Amino acid sequence: MGLKSSLRRLVGKPGSAGFGKQHTIAVAAGELESELEQLDDASLKERYDALWGPMDGRNELREFCALAREGARRTIGERPYDVQLQGALGILDGTVVEMATGEGKTLAGAIAALGMIARGRRVQVMSVNDYLARRDAEWMGPLYELFGIEVGWVTGTVDHDHRAAAYAADICYGSVSEIGFDLLRDRLRTSVDQIVQPEPDALIIDEADSVMIDEAKVPLVLAGSLPVSDDGGNLADVVRKLIKQEDYESADDGMQVNLTDHGLRRVEELLGVDNLYAEGNELLLSKINVALYAETLVQRDVDYIVSDGTVRLVDPNRGRVAQRQRWPDGLHAAVEAKEGLELTDHGEILDTITVQALIKRYDLVGGMTGTALAAAEQFRGFYGLETGAVPTNAECIRIDQPDRIFENDQDRDAAMIELIKQQHGERRPVLVGTHSVAGSERIADLLREDGIEPAVLNAKNDEVEAEVIAAAGRLAAVTVSTQMAGRGVDIKLGDGDTDEHDQVAELGGLLVIGHGHYHTRRLDDQLRGRAGRQGDPGESVIFVSLDDDPNTSELQLRWAIDDETGEISSQQLIDKVEQTQRISEGALLDTHQNSWNYSQQLESQRNDVVGYRDRVLRDDLAAVEFARLCPERWAELSEAVEPEVLEEAARQVMLHVLDRAWSDHLAFADELREGIHLRALGRETPLMAFHSACDQAYRGLRDGLLGKATEAFETAVITADGLDEEASGMERPTSTWTYMVDDMAFGSPEDRFLQAVGGVIRRAMRTD
Repeated sequence: MGLKSSLRRLVGKPGSAGFGKQHTIAVAAGELESELEQLDDASLKERYDALWGPMDGRNELREFCALAREGARRTIGERPYDVQLQGALGILDGTVVEMATGEGKTLAGAIAALGMIARGRRVQVMSVNDYLARRDAEWMGPLYELFGIEVGWVTGTVDHDHRAAAYAADICYGSVSEIGFDLLRDRLRTSVDQIVQPEPDALIIDEADSVMIDEAKVPLVLAGSLPVSDDGGNLADVVRKLIKQEDYESADDGMQVNLTDHGLRRVEELLGVDNLYAEGNELLLSKINVALYAETLVQRDVDYIVSDGTVRLVDPNRGRVAQRQRWPDGLHAAVEAKEGLELTDHGEILDTITVQALIKRYDLVGGMTGTALAAAEQFRGFYGLETGAVPTNAECIRIDQPDRIFENDQDRDAAMIELIKQQHGERRPVLVGTHSVAGSERIADLLREDGIEPAVLNAKNDEVEAEVIAAAGRLAAVTVSTQMAGRGVDIKLGDGDTDEHDQVAELGGLLVIGHGHYHTRRLDDQLRGRAGRQGDPGESVIFVSLDDDPNTSELQLRWAIDDETGEISSQQLIDKVEQTQRISEGALLDTHQNSWNYSQQLESQRNDVVGYRDRVLRDDLAAVEFARLCPERWAELSEAVEPEVLEEAARQVMLHVLDRAWSDHLAFADELREGIHLRALGRETPLMAFHSACDQAYRGLRDGLLGKATEAFETAVITADGLDEEASGMERPTSTWTYMVDDMAFGSPEDRFLQAVGGVIRRAMRTD
């Protein structure tokens, strides 16, 4: 890092990275444009190959930008703007670059990848979902191919051989979850030739704030399947008979629900149990509480959908189905029981990794997003990355209207529908952003009642997102979509038709309507940013309802309310909503920081385990240890078994014991974390208590590892064919799947934020 960059980190404000040098280079690249247009493809590639090396001089970077621009023009039909080249150079320097929606971030990232390759790097491009990973790899493929660069992609549907080939390519595209889970799977391989990922080198992150901030709240957890054994159906029937307020009470934040004394007696009666708190009933009581959570706090078509007879989780950060993910066993089984579905296998945690730890493995990290500056402090604090904004190619003339606030949800929705009808009657395209599947379907149903058939995009049909979003700028289009962040599709007025573009522009461009605020300004801004691309006109407005908190309806409102529409006119109230959003952002940052603090020690322990495991996997360490610790058993087996077979059997025994010990340690840490807050009652700091207990447990793991391995080796069934895993009781899971877990399992951040909005406004009204 240069002196100037170091000084900026010491005294500069996060988000203040400048791109003056990159701008000068990008502009200068235009001087070579006419010359390069005359070259054939082979000559263009030769010029690129000649740059391979540090490529840090101004003339080299100018040449590189000019080559990339010409390559993009002739392969994918796009001539990068100067600002795209400027952004690519910023990414190449290891910065998170803010580029507005519609400014061509995908191409800027591809150019940066070409630059990293020229500097001798192997590159992975990380996105928020499988769809974008495959689309961008295939879209940019011809550009890479022109310069002799091999590109691959991984998604949740590809097999092992495809993964290995994709990661072996010069550039590999994949979602953050898929890349992370492949790393976790590689850490459990029992043969070196099964490993698919190379050593991490350079990383480019698309939609960087979505990946590094939103996704980072959810640790990646790999689990192994175990047979199901649960009486969740019976317990679901029990909690379904309970009455709110009389038998249970839920917290205002929608995060907790508890049995009342009456409810406890009711459950004991229904189960035929004398005392649920008696010794031996702990597990039953825990299952009852989880079933109550599932019944009252986990919402269908908000937190999950039911499709093809299975519960499929909805990722709250994306509004999409979370592929191959599930909640921890008890909750997932309880939701299945609630829906009357066949219970699926449960499992045990095999390994976990945080998104921060995953990304910090790479030597060089750069990224791009439309809303980097709003997360600049977190990029610096969690990742040590600087951020800066690249100006738009054309001035943004979008009009962002002030919030429209209504007394209740019904009035809010009615006003929204009326505005959509009015604009649709003029044939102006409208995009409505909602928070949930249920919300999108409710708005769509209201529109249909008024004779408007909208295009709907949510977790139930996100496979058609490209066509739906791309067409959202057509004349008279009405589109209703959950979470727009990470959709990755540019909305062009008229969908590329020049005449239609001009007609839509005359109508004011795309109108974006938010069905309530998101929990963070970034997501609001990403929704608004769908309008007004590349200097086009556009408009946005967010409709807010006080009905997001059920207690609001009991208030005696003191501000000016329109008796006919229920709309409230008050700048003070708008300011209160914005303040609530800032409070929500602060709470999410605290949650992120808290999760990060708890994960640090485990990550250090994990690195120690992985290092030792890698030595066992790649060397003869296990054979050396067992020959030393079990000389008689080793000598006996050596007489009947080939040396290579015995060495491999020893390796598999050691790996099994190590993996079993680590899984048990993770289970201990998880259980410890669940109850660590109780340490505060004893005047202990929970975080320090957690680290102390976790450290002591890990020391026990390391100290007892060889002893357990020795016991396992002494009793293992080893034949001329090698280790008999089944006979030795060392079978491995037949399949793996992933958890979706975080500190806010019940209800999306948006749902909790909307409830908080009503709460803050209610308190403001009472003191007005």
